[in-house]
Amino acid sequence: MDDMDSMDDMDKMDRALALCLKRVRACRRCAAALPLGPRPIVRARITARILIVGQAPGLKVHQTGIPWNDPSGDRLRRWLGLDREQFYDESRIAIIPMGLCYPGRNPQGGDLPPRTECAPAWFPKLLPLLPTIATTILAGAYAQNGYLGEKTKPTLTETVRNWRAYAPEYFPLPHPSFRNNQWLKNNPWFEEELVPALKARLREILNY
Repeated sequence: MDDMDSMDDMDKMDRALALCLKRVRACRRCAAALPLGPRPIVRARITARILIVGQAPGLKVHQTGIPWNDPSGDRLRRWLGLDREQFYDESRIAIIPMGLCYPGRNPQGGDLPPRTECAPAWFPKLLPLLPTIATTILAGAYAQNGYLGEKTKPTLTETVRNWRAYAPEYFPLPHPSFRNNQWLKNNPWFEEELVPALKARLREILNY
């Protein structure tokens, strides 16, 4: 009977997540501020074991509707030790950025910061419907500030360098953008120490 109750609870949660995702994808809260209009990009199933949190979709992601479908995503997958099929298996990996829509370009270069409306509006509804998340990957300062709060260090470098203090629940990473190529050269410990530990953690959880 307990097993049946558990299955019923999971079925209810599965339906609740599907409904929540439908509402997220229909969100128009900040439509007037988005240069290309809203297109929330989010992937999740209640069985997901890994949650990946970035900052906001880039232009190519907005155009294709596929998260991390760009060179940054290629680098992130290398860091995780996952191929595209594994990475996009939403029954195992949820992808929920801090900002769900492409925010537009910053006149000074790069994309604008993620919109601040998304996290308070949707995270309290989405995250409780992901009961089996074992590790959350925080790519970039916006994700780290959003999830770690006062536990972050004064700089991204210090936060990432102190990754052992957050693991295995969280793994803070630099954003995998080409703009961080110099950072990676200046901080070889990241790919020598953190990346192997992250790959091992994902192999343990996902059995790949």
